[in-house]
Amino acid sequence: MKITDIQPSEYAPYQEAYIKLVSDEWSLTEEMEVSLHNFIHFVREIPMDKYEYRYAEGKWTIKDIIQHLIDCERIFAYRALRIGRGDTTPLPGFEENDYALSAQADRRSLQDLLNEFSMVRHANILMFKSFTKDDLMRTGSASGYTISVRAFGFLIIGHQLHHINVFQERYL
Repeated sequence: MKITDIQPSEYAPYQEAYIKLVSDEWSLTEEMEVSLHNFIHFVREIPMDKYEYRYAEGKWTIKDIIQHLIDCERIFAYRALRIGRGDTTPLPGFEENDYALSAQADRRSLQDLLNEFSMVRHANILMFKSFTKDDLMRTGSASGYTISVRAFGFLIIGHQLHHINVFQERYL
C-alpha cells in the first residue's frame, strides 16, 4: 500500500499538505522505516547550538518539535489502533501547544528524545504491519473529520517531513 492509494475522502482537507509530502517510492511501513532513519541522521547533523534555539519569541525549539513529533505520532497511532480494531467512538482533537508546554523537552537530552522517537516509531511499524488490508481501509472520526487507518500512517510520515522542512527553513 502506497501513498498513491490514498483518496482525499480518507483524511481532513487541512492534512493534505502532509499527505503530499510523502514519497510514492515505498509502501507505508517501508516509508515509516526509511523516514525514521532519515530523520535521525538529519537531526544528528544539526549543530549542537541549534537544538534549543528559537527563531522568534514563543516559538518551539528543535527539541520541542522532536517531542511534538513523538506526542503526535503516539496520538495518531492510538487513533489508528482504535479505528483499526473497529472502535466507532468519535475521537476528540488535542491542543498541541498544551502538550509542548507540559513536556518541557529542553530539559531532556537530544539522545533521549531520539531514542524515544525511534522506539515509538518501531512500535508503530509493527502495529501497522499487524493490520490487515481491511483494517487499514477502516474509517472513523477524529477531530471531527473522517479518516482511514492507513491515512494515519501516512500522516505520521508527512507530519515528520513537514517539520524537517520547518527546521531547514527557520532553524538552520
